[in-house]
Amino acid sequence: MMRKRLALGHLPTPIQRPRRLAEALGVDLYVKRDDMTGGAEAGNKIRKLEYLLAAAREEGADCVITCGGLQSNHARATALLGASLGMRAVLFLRAADVAAGATLAGNVLLDRLAGAEIRLISPEAYKGRDAVMAEAAAEIRAAGGRPYVIPEGGSNGLGALGYVRAMEEIRKQLDVGLAGGKPFDVIVHACGSGGTAAGAALGAARYDVAGEVRAMAVCEDRATFARIALQIMEEARALEPGLGAPAHLVIDDTAKGPAYAVSTPEQRSRLIQVARLSGLILDPVYTGKAFSGLWDMAERGELSGKRVLFLHTGGLPGLLAQGSSFTDVV
Repeated sequence: MMRKRLALGHLPTPIQRPRRLAEALGVDLYVKRDDMTGGAEAGNKIRKLEYLLAAAREEGADCVITCGGLQSNHARATALLGASLGMRAVLFLRAADVAAGATLAGNVLLDRLAGAEIRLISPEAYKGRDAVMAEAAAEIRAAGGRPYVIPEGGSNGLGALGYVRAMEEIRKQLDVGLAGGKPFDVIVHACGSGGTAAGAALGAARYDVAGEVRAMAVCEDRATFARIALQIMEEARALEPGLGAPAHLVIDDTAKGPAYAVSTPEQRSRLIQVARLSGLILDPVYTGKAFSGLWDMAERGELSGKRVLFLHTGGLPGLLAQGSSFTDVV
C-alpha cells in the first residue's frame, strides 16, 4: 500500500561534486543537497513531514505536537510547514536554562514567527517526552482541539519512508547519468534521532543506490541508535511490505563531540575549511560533525577508491544561533 504524502519539498534536490573539497580530501565525493528542500523550512525533515503531515491532515488535525532540542531543526520545520497547512504547533523544547529559551535566535526565532507555542522542558523531564506529548494531546482534545503527535525528529516508520523515497530519487538521478551514473559505495549523514538512517538504509538497498550507509551520531551512542534504527526499519516495513533487507548500516559515534549541539574546535575549523573550499555551509550541531567524521575516514584511508555521497541535511539556523562559538577559529 502506498502511503499518502504531501508535496512540501522542492524536489528533486541536486547532487553536486565539490571538486576542490574532493581533491583536498582525496575522495571521490558527491553531495546530495537536502539543505535545499525548501526555504526557511529546508532540511531533511521535510521529507519525513511530507508523510507525517499527510497523516495529520487525514485525521483532521488542527494542531501538531512535537519535541526536540532548543534549536531543533525538526521543530522549526514542523512549525513552518504546519502553519502553511493551517495547523498550529506546540513544541516541547529541551532547555537546561529557561532564560536561553527566551532568546530569539536561530530556530527559536523562526518557531515564534510561525506562531508556534513553545513549552520549555528540562533535560530530565525530556526523557519522558512521549508521555509528556501524549498528556498535552489529551488536554487539547478535552478543550475541543484535534492534535496529532509527531515523535522527535519525525523519526518513526512513517517518517522514515521519506528517506526511502529520497533513495528512489537518487536512483533516478543516477539513471540519467548524474554523479557518474553508478551506485555509491557509501552514504554518510548526520544522525540525531535515527529516522533518516533507517529510511536511507532501506531505500539504498531497495533502489541499489549504495552498499553502505554510515550514520554519524551527534548524540547518544552506537548501541542506542542501532536499536532505534532497527525498530524504525521494522515499523517502515510493516507499512510498506515490499521493502526488504537494508543496506549495511554503520552507526559511527566517533565524531559526536563533547555533547549534543557542542562541537570541538577542530570540528568548527573543518566546517570553515569546507565553506572556503566549496561554498557549502555546514552547521556545528549535525552536518559539521558528520562531515568531520567523513574527514577522519578520509585521513585514515578508509574512503580510498570509493564513491562517497554526503547527505547534506541542512541546519543553517542552528549555525546562526552559535556565531559566538566561532570567535576562536574565524
